[in-house]
Amino acid sequence: MMHSFNFRFIFLLLVCSVVGHTQQQPPGHVDPMPVLDAVSKAMGVDQLNCISISGTGYSGMVGQNITQNTDWPPGEPLNHYSRTINYEEHSSYEQFNRKPGLTPRSWKYGTGWRGGTPLQQHEDQTFVVAGSHAWHRDGKDSKPIAAPSNAETWQLDIWTTPHGFVKAARMPGANPVAIWRWELGESGRDGATTGGIERVIVLSATVLGKYRVNATVNSRNFIQRTQTRVPNPVLGDMNYEHEYSAWQDIGDGIWFPAGWHHHDGWDDERKVPVITGGHNSFGGSFPEMKANDCSPVQVPAVVKQASIQLENVDAEKITAGVWLLGGSSHNSVAIEFEDFITVVEAPVDEHRSLSVIEEIRRKIPDKPIRFLLNTHTHFDHLGGLRTYLHIGATIITHQRNRLFLESELLNYVPRMLKPDMVSLYPPTEISEGYTVEDVDEKYILSDGMRDLEIYYVQGLGVHAEGMLLAYLPTERILIEADLYNPGLPLAQQPRPLESEQVLLRNILQNRMLPTHLVPIHGQVMSWEAFLKETQQKP
Repeated sequence: MMHSFNFRFIFLLLVCSVVGHTQQQPPGHVDPMPVLDAVSKAMGVDQLNCISISGTGYSGMVGQNITQNTDWPPGEPLNHYSRTINYEEHSSYEQFNRKPGLTPRSWKYGTGWRGGTPLQQHEDQTFVVAGSHAWHRDGKDSKPIAAPSNAETWQLDIWTTPHGFVKAARMPGANPVAIWRWELGESGRDGATTGGIERVIVLSATVLGKYRVNATVNSRNFIQRTQTRVPNPVLGDMNYEHEYSAWQDIGDGIWFPAGWHHHDGWDDERKVPVITGGHNSFGGSFPEMKANDCSPVQVPAVVKQASIQLENVDAEKITAGVWLLGGSSHNSVAIEFEDFITVVEAPVDEHRSLSVIEEIRRKIPDKPIRFLLNTHTHFDHLGGLRTYLHIGATIITHQRNRLFLESELLNYVPRMLKPDMVSLYPPTEISEGYTVEDVDEKYILSDGMRDLEIYYVQGLGVHAEGMLLAYLPTERILIEADLYNPGLPLAQQPRPLESEQVLLRNILQNRMLPTHLVPIHGQVMSWEAFLKETQQKP
């Protein structure tokens, strides 16, 4: 099938093989420098200093799928999308219109969704990174909001574009290498095939001194895919890849893709080795392009002065032996028993959970945290599970979630980009101990004095399957996540929301008589206040 390949590409492979032989390349490898040069010439990399693109995009709510075998839910469309990437000043300036009132204000797309935060208020959205500084604006004339924790990932997005990769691969310390392989592409999913196979080169280089980025070069010497891994509190070293298509000649020998498609997580149709089906997180068609006509990005003073804040934990005593650990977008609840402590929810990430654990030890110094109750598997509610597992807690979750948690979170898989406690100091319990307790419909934790009833939320067709809520019958306190978020929905949303109706039905059918509701997002609410805000009657 040699006749089907681009002649220039075959010549390149022959040259690479000869050069590779003289430089004693390992088997399967070729010299990366001639490949980089050919790609640079074909795409016009040296002629491109900055690029502006526009069109219509889509987004995926990473970590928010309803069931683990479904994709990330689609977010609101990104209309009038525009982006300017300046490779010389290491900046990216994104703008788009998105329906307000349904999305966390600080969320761009892909990773970073965090419930319980202020909602987006305006249609116009702006997200910028310039060097080590990142910020966003909710509305055209609003004040910039610094986002220092996002700067590195947004910067990585610049260098995983086709032209950005080539430029990054030529930087000091990139250490590029190249291999070749036969590419089956999408046809490989359809069984044994001998058609549509292409021999490709995969260039690999270190980007930002940390990320090993792989770029697949096709027979036109265009980069059709870039792939790396980024740290994620739930998935660890998470797959992070971009696919590019619909290339356009924009003049001066420059070719640039109009079709973008991005994955957070593996596009794993076989569910091997991962359970979650989530992958699609961003993309679109951006056919309007303009090269080398970019204004410099000015970093606002408030952004220059910003830094990643220390974790704030506010402990509020709800009743004797029951503490609300707040001070952030997500709460945890500590419940004291005679010989142990149970914590409800380990949200966000390890940093948050370690701070909460230290505060619990100050309030209840002489008892172990024996159980951690996880309400559901949205990523912003899972980020600290490994932390509690590490300190000796058993994870309580619904039985539908057990396979996912044990396969992809509670394991010994190395986390190289951002090692956590389990990675650095692996506990024996993961392989030998009692790590997960699953719930079917009802489960009770008791010491003979205090009972904690745990219920499966039945009839929930939205948000997340496998949802649990907790109830202290003596204290008449209900603990729930995401079914009711005090004050978060905008006034124009019709009440009650479907999740609020489901919550009330489950309370009534299980004959619970709460006087107070403790949400994972927000403040403790009285039963009467819950009914009034959600416009329901028991």
